[in-house]
Amino acid sequence: MTDPGPMTRPNRRLVIVVRADPVICGHSGEARNLAEVALTRGFDDVRLLTWPIPALRQAGLPLKPLDRITPYSAGITVERPEPVGDYRVPDGRYMAGLTGRLVELLAEPVPTTCLSMYLAPHTAVVGDAVATARAAGYSPDVRTMAKAVGSDVTNVIRSCLREGRFGAAVVLFTTFLANDQVIAVSEYTRREIVAAAEAVDARCGTGFARECANRVTVSYPPIDTSAYLDLDVALVDAALARRGLERDGYVLFLSRVARAKGVFDLVAAFARTRSRSRVKLVVAGTGPALEQVRALAADDDRIVFLDDVDDEEKPLLMRGCAAYALPTKPEPDFVETFGIALTEKMLAGGGPVITTTTGGTGEAVGGTAVIVEAGDVAGIATAIDRVVLEMSPEERHTMAARAREHAMSFDRARVFDDLFASAPPAAAVSYPDAVAPR
Repeated sequence: MTDPGPMTRPNRRLVIVVRADPVICGHSGEARNLAEVALTRGFDDVRLLTWPIPALRQAGLPLKPLDRITPYSAGITVERPEPVGDYRVPDGRYMAGLTGRLVELLAEPVPTTCLSMYLAPHTAVVGDAVATARAAGYSPDVRTMAKAVGSDVTNVIRSCLREGRFGAAVVLFTTFLANDQVIAVSEYTRREIVAAAEAVDARCGTGFARECANRVTVSYPPIDTSAYLDLDVALVDAALARRGLERDGYVLFLSRVARAKGVFDLVAAFARTRSRSRVKLVVAGTGPALEQVRALAADDDRIVFLDDVDDEEKPLLMRGCAAYALPTKPEPDFVETFGIALTEKMLAGGGPVITTTTGGTGEAVGGTAVIVEAGDVAGIATAIDRVVLEMSPEERHTMAARAREHAMSFDRARVFDDLFASAPPAAAVSYPDAVAPR
């Protein structure tokens, strides 16, 4: 590899390996927000290492409209390495592309922090790249951080335990704990990691649980609070008018459209409400259950579907709603381990949040939401009627103020600083040209 030379070489690099935009996922937003703050904290080269668009489409992931993705700031590079090899290497060729590109970056004499989000497979990419760079004699100056998110526990670790595939679980924990810093997205997730490690230890004689209990810390999702605060009501009303909506005239579900998000329960509950004559139900988003939900609501002209909401419109829809409902529920393949959309809604204002205490949602809302039991259709209907028909303007205002105050604790600068407080630069050097913190 050609050395770029001291004039163009960055002083400090952050590489985040993640499923980035256009994937509709709160943790792709996490990566964006950490990247943006990194530019103000002395990192002069920030890279998101992610997957080619065709690979994301082939996986069936819900994607945002490609032509309306908010641009990243200058200094942030999104890389989508092409696969290595041909059809005879089915999935490994994408992994080879990601790992190979990271080796190229580590070969440069630049102090680097590598953060992987979603353990499978991104943490393996980082581990393999670091081991390869060292074996090749590059001596990378690197610190590794791995953040376990909801799907790591619910979709990967739990499926290993259910199916008796303890070897895969051993691989996952070994790869996770090989990092310099290991993180969970919520306290609920941290507890689940430790519990899963105990189950693996009992089966395999390993010692993962004690190490997880001692080392795994919590770092909540970072949110760009400025995108949700002080919204111009004229812009809100204009956005709603384009959709045929009015302020306080709809209950909003804005999330991935999947069974675990409680969308089927919400549609069934809305049909029972007394308030349906006053408000519509807006289902905003895409996901694996979208067509099923459309079919379920086909005969209800009070339910509106929006499958093309972009990042700019999202806070406007949140601000204008009479209530935001996310009655998430535990499913075998998914449990809501935080609930980023809940805190985004709490920042935007508008009507109260209606949700459950599934997984880590209680940490997200902090006692500032209307809580229903997961799967309780009648309870969801009652909560909607209470918010729309019975709650006074004063009570709504008080709830909104408390909710916003709690959600501000997830501001991306604060989360970044807390996360990196225990992660010093890979090398102690001065950065005279670094951007000053805001």
